[in-house]
Amino acid sequence: MAKSALFSVRKNEPCPQCGAELVIRSGKHGPFLGCSRYPECDYVRPLKSQADGHIVKILEGQPCPECGAVLVLRQGRFGMFIGCSQYPQCEHTVVIDKPDETAIACPACQQGHLVQRRSRYGKIFHSCDRYPECQFRH
Repeated sequence: MAKSALFSVRKNEPCPQCGAELVIRSGKHGPFLGCSRYPECDYVRPLKSQADGHIVKILEGQPCPECGAVLVLRQGRFGMFIGCSQYPQCEHTVVIDKPDETAIACPACQQGHLVQRRSRYGKIFHSCDRYPECQFRH
C-alpha cells in the first residue's frame, strides 16, 4: 500500500533512483522529499533546512544593506533576528534581542564584559561578550 503525501506539492525534480517525480512528504522529523513511486522506490532526502532558522515573516520594503535583497524575520535557536532572504549567498543579520550587558569585567580575559544570555532550553547564564575568543561562562 502506497503512502499518500501530506502535501500535494510536486517538485519538478526527478528521483535519482528511478526517474519518477519527487513529492514533499511529512515525517516524524519534519518534511522531506520522497519518491512518488513509494514503496516500489524508497528514495528519500531531507529538505534543505536553513542553518540560521526558519522564515517567520518577509519584511516587504526593507532591502538588505549589503546586497539589496528583501530582509526577512527569522526564528533561530537563540531567538528572533532579521536576516537577508538570499542567505547563504549574503550573510547580513541584525540581532533583535541584544543580550543585557553588565559592568562586570570578564574574570577570564579581563578585556570583555559579562552579558546575560539564554540557552536554547531557556536557562539564563552569563558569558563574555568576546565569545568565541573568550569562552568564559557562568
